Amino acid sequence: MIKKSFTISVIFCLLMVFLVSTVQADERFIDNGDGTVTDTLTSLMWAAADNMGDITWHDAKVYCENPPIAGYKYSDWRLPTIAELKTLYNKDLPKEETDCGLNVRMNPIIRLSCAWVWTIDSQAISAYAFSLRKGYHYSTLMLTKKNYRALPVRSVK
Repeated sequence: MIKKSFTISVIFCLLMVFLVSTVQADERFIDNGDGTVTDTLTSLMWAAADNMGDITWHDAKVYCENPPIAGYKYSDWRLPTIAELKTLYNKDLPKEETDCGLNVRMNPIIRLSCAWVWTIDSQAISAYAFSLRKGYHYSTLMLTKKNYRALPVRSVK
């Protein structure tokens, strides 16, 4: 009888830990209702969607500095860093299909139309893009635009 009670108690405790962690994960991203999403874990505010089309690095930089979202009231929007985009990737989440047909693994509260997002990290004529499909970054020419997206970010103060 004691062994059965112990087993039930352990199962109950594990279930509670799972439920609490699930609730906390769901509360990480907050839809601000103005075209922006706040990540409470990183204190970053993201646009709720990317630019929705192919874009070069230079155009992505301009787009991110002046995004056409209600959150425009902030003047410190920018291209994200590799490290910031890494925080959005979660290999444990189910795949979400994008408009370009590629899957991403991130919270669907932020909508991407393709899997690759430009980063601010650059050198000479190349820049880094981050794959939210597989969770890695790579360098490519800044003039490349097919399937690359701009996703504005800002730090929450």
